[in-house]
Amino acid sequence: MALRVAIVGAGYAGMAAAVTFAAEGVPVTVFESGPLPGGRARRIRISSHGQDHELDNGQHILAGAYSELFRLMRSVGVASEALLRVPLELRSADGAFHFRSLWFPPPLGLLAGLLLAKGIPFSERVGAVRFMRSLKKTGFRLAGDVTVAQLLEEHRQRGRVGKLLWEPLCVSALNTPADQASASVFLAALRDTLAGEREASDLLLPRRDLSQLFPEPAIEFVRRHGGEVWLRSTVSDVHELKQGFDAVIVAVGPHQLKALLPDLAPEYSYQPIYTCYLQYEERVRLAFPMLGLSGGLVQWVFDRGALLGERGRLACVISAQGAHQDIGLDELCARCHAELAQAIPGLGEPLWSRAIAEKRATIACTPGVARPSADTTHPGIFLAGDYTDSDYPPTLEAAVRSGVRAVRRVQERFRATRASSETSPAR
Repeated sequence: MALRVAIVGAGYAGMAAAVTFAAEGVPVTVFESGPLPGGRARRIRISSHGQDHELDNGQHILAGAYSELFRLMRSVGVASEALLRVPLELRSADGAFHFRSLWFPPPLGLLAGLLLAKGIPFSERVGAVRFMRSLKKTGFRLAGDVTVAQLLEEHRQRGRVGKLLWEPLCVSALNTPADQASASVFLAALRDTLAGEREASDLLLPRRDLSQLFPEPAIEFVRRHGGEVWLRSTVSDVHELKQGFDAVIVAVGPHQLKALLPDLAPEYSYQPIYTCYLQYEERVRLAFPMLGLSGGLVQWVFDRGALLGERGRLACVISAQGAHQDIGLDELCARCHAELAQAIPGLGEPLWSRAIAEKRATIACTPGVARPSADTTHPGIFLAGDYTDSDYPPTLEAAVRSGVRAVRRVQERFRATRASSETSPAR
């Protein structure tokens, strides 16, 4: 008896599940309500000054430790050139801060990089090395969860090293301010990146839009292996859908569960991500594809020209909650330009700008926040999504891991049910 599976949602979690099934010879049917795959990491189209532009709905940073995502990208034929890989390097746009992991065997590369970091007092650099060594002794685990701010305070890491290194890393990884973020989840991210193998901490910056990076090649892979993917196809009743399949994986955002499985919908608070695109003259480029800013609204600025060939286009990213949420999008673009102009002389005025607000980009990754498992109380219905990974921040890696995990649970349940029916006495 062949396994029949439906997947609701063609984001990174849903397509990870679909690709995993397809690679193992199980044709699946994927339903996606939107016109494009990718979920909260997808390509969008905007019009400005009579021209259409394709943009990402957010700017994502990948880490070398994202092993499951990279494995699936390779399996659907995405070339390594789709990502720009550089050793971990964090620079401020004004040149006041520079940290770079060196090419020594781990953990020496990281520790040497910390000791040589520019813009941080020497005593704080030594303290950062001691901090990492202390975390390694404990296996990057805590007896009880606290906020990242409390963890940094306990280890005397709240000075410039906290402001320029640890807090930006926290917001980038968890999309939650340090005074609210889970230290346990933050340490899991540090364990797998900064304290992992030499390439685990590498920065990998997308050189394709987020739909092309994995979801669209994944759709082609699934269709080649006998599966179906239906875009612009909204599922309104999961239980009705289940009648035609052995299992259904619901891979949508947690806030969307209220319409599909209201008894399972968790009550989360959410954190936003705002991305402001500023198109300058083609001559404009950054000294490095990703630069940090501090003291204002913008946390990171990306050179889309260096990454995707969109010359003169800069993408400013503001992660997590803050004062920017009370500003209109046009004013936010103006504020982003002002902060860039202060740090990067000679920009000129932008030719056009557009801000994109993902107001529920991720759940708030706070201490003790409950994460559901893939299994549900409804027979044959399973969950996938970045919010279901209890150990990892809500990232693209967490999303694809959850999709693969849901596949394994479906297979285990299917095998157990089949074994039970085969051993049951005939009546």
